[in-house]
Amino acid sequence: MNEIIDRESTGRKASMVAIMGNILLTIFNFIVGTLSGSTALVAEAAHTLSDVITSILAFIGFKIGMKPADKEHQYGHGMAEPIVGLIIVIFLVLVAYEILSDVYIKLLMHEALKAPDWTAAVMALIGIIVNYTMTTYLIRSGRRINSPALIADGQHQKVDIFSCGAVLVGVAGAQLGFTMLDPIVALFIAMMVIRTAFIVARDNINTIMGKIPSEEILDEIRTVAMSVDDVKGVHDVKLNNMGPYVSVELHIELDGDLKLRESHKISHIVEKQIINSVNSVKMAIVHTCPFEENKKE
Repeated sequence: MNEIIDRESTGRKASMVAIMGNILLTIFNFIVGTLSGSTALVAEAAHTLSDVITSILAFIGFKIGMKPADKEHQYGHGMAEPIVGLIIVIFLVLVAYEILSDVYIKLLMHEALKAPDWTAAVMALIGIIVNYTMTTYLIRSGRRINSPALIADGQHQKVDIFSCGAVLVGVAGAQLGFTMLDPIVALFIAMMVIRTAFIVARDNINTIMGKIPSEEILDEIRTVAMSVDDVKGVHDVKLNNMGPYVSVELHIELDGDLKLRESHKISHIVEKQIINSVNSVKMAIVHTCPFEENKKE
């Protein structure tokens, strides 16, 4: 129970930090970008607005994923997080489209270009510092509580560090006379948003398709199962990725002379040991096989 409370508290706190931080950055990026004449900074404001939306969606997915199993959802609600991740992809694509539309007007429609003033550069520098702080906090919190939604949100936030750096370069270049550099940087930001959308889509589709988190977790499960007395072998370990956690099914090999009651008792011990020892596993189903028969095969 304490683990669940700690996970929910950490997730809520990290989400609130991301949401409030991005709201402030969106407001200041838009105001400074408009007043200074920086197309790239206005584009970054649009991107940061998408961060607000994605952080809210990530929090909603996190909250739904925290709901326990019930009669209709016997494996819990963990798949809510990757589903929300795919919804986030749609918002990212829309933001990229808006940025590219603005760049099209600036570059191809030959709209007059003015060099942004240095206020935009100062705002971009502030953005780098704030985004780095939020990225570090989100990813660290997500890894601590094993939340794909928070980790993905942190990875998404990381894009803003580089895009703010690109804005800084764009403003400096425009001040030196390269006015075309500012909308070109906005184009670069759009490309980064599209790349992020692709990565988020790929990772969440893999989760929905049941891709295992890592090979290491299989070895960890085998090691834990083999540590239980009377278990002589482990095979056919299968994982079902549910987003923030996984369910596992495996076969253990026991002495063929053991009675059914004893075998059943050992299988339950293995289940509890795996759930208690492997953090991401919340459900385990253990089948028993006679060790002698398995050796003959």
